Amino acid sequence: MQQAEDFRAESRALAAILEDLPEVDLHRVTQFKDWTIDHVLGHLHLFNTAAEVSLKGEAEFGAFIGPILQDMQRGKPILEVQFPWLDGLSGRALFEAWREGAESCADAFAKADPKARVKWVGPEMSALSSITARQMETWAHGQEVFDLLGLERQESDRIRNIAHLGVSTYGWSFVNRKEVVPEPVPYVELTGPSGALWRWNEAQADNYIRGSAVDFARVVTQVRNMADTGLQARGENARRWMEIAQCFAGPPVAPPAAGSRFKL
Repeated sequence: MQQAEDFRAESRALAAILEDLPEVDLHRVTQFKDWTIDHVLGHLHLFNTAAEVSLKGEAEFGAFIGPILQDMQRGKPILEVQFPWLDGLSGRALFEAWREGAESCADAFAKADPKARVKWVGPEMSALSSITARQMETWAHGQEVFDLLGLERQESDRIRNIAHLGVSTYGWSFVNRKEVVPEPVPYVELTGPSGALWRWNEAQADNYIRGSAVDFARVVTQVRNMADTGLQARGENARRWMEIAQCFAGPPVAPPAAGSRFKL
């Protein structure tokens, strides 16, 4: 699957800016809920491993995810559910474990049937959707690391996978908040980093979103407020979507306040 290689490339892009970072800096606090870089790596490592285990079948995935689900059902925050599994792993050792685990996850999905169904924390999904979600989460959580280190990420057209996921979760963003899904679905026209033009849905003069694919990905992954991007949203359906867009699973999450997420 090309998506497996896109996930690999996303992971390597994040690893490249951390490889020579002093260990003390791995414990610096980002703009995302006061998570440190170390917390981000632990989160990615846990769920990359979970995704790889899901390819082995329902029984093995159930055994792996069971204790984590129990902690979540007890109300433990998503950050804290990783600590028992990590068992003290942190700093440079965690960085190496995450990097090796990401390569292993990419290798496993590269050999998988894209249409194979795999279990997950939420509804089951295809293997293709699963590894696309891993790329999305790596890219999204990578953003707070790039921001903290004052770096501009060199984006590529693999971001189309994330944009497609964002478009595909239009309905989910509303249903997850117990809102009626407004019709029609907005037309989406985005420009990729290479200059390629990508389009989704039927063209409409008064119900659309236009702009860069990077800005769109930033909004649907909630790493930027819509007001901090150059996106154009015309029509009530399009504007409301950009206010609540959420392309990831879990309970409704409010996007960051305008001006609260930026490159330092």
